[in-house]
Amino acid sequence: MAELPNNELPPKTCSIEKLVTNKKDVAKVLDGSKTATRRNGRYADIGEVMVLEGSKFVVERVYAQTLGELTDEHARQEGYGSVEEYKQSILKFHPGMPWLPQMSVWVHEFAPVVN
Repeated sequence: MAELPNNELPPKTCSIEKLVTNKKDVAKVLDGSKTATRRNGRYADIGEVMVLEGSKFVVERVYAQTLGELTDEHARQEGYGSVEEYKQSILKFHPGMPWLPQMSVWVHEFAPVVN
């Protein structure tokens, strides 16, 4: 999927402060095992900085993806070993949510800010 610059992305639906809030996910970001998060809306612009427990992370890529496009590599970006492990975690966190291959999510990839 082609990446778009911020000015060509749809408006954000939420703020970057809500991008990663689950304590387990925060810990994964801080230890480097989580380098992306998928949301049903767009929470950040490219270049925006997320602060977690005093550590800063810059959003490097934002793009749409369908659940059917997920690979084990994408799951590893999320801090899981496989798509199935990631899927089960999401469904446990969001009871009753359908997992449909055509469902689109926004991917936010980030990296630690290096001073």
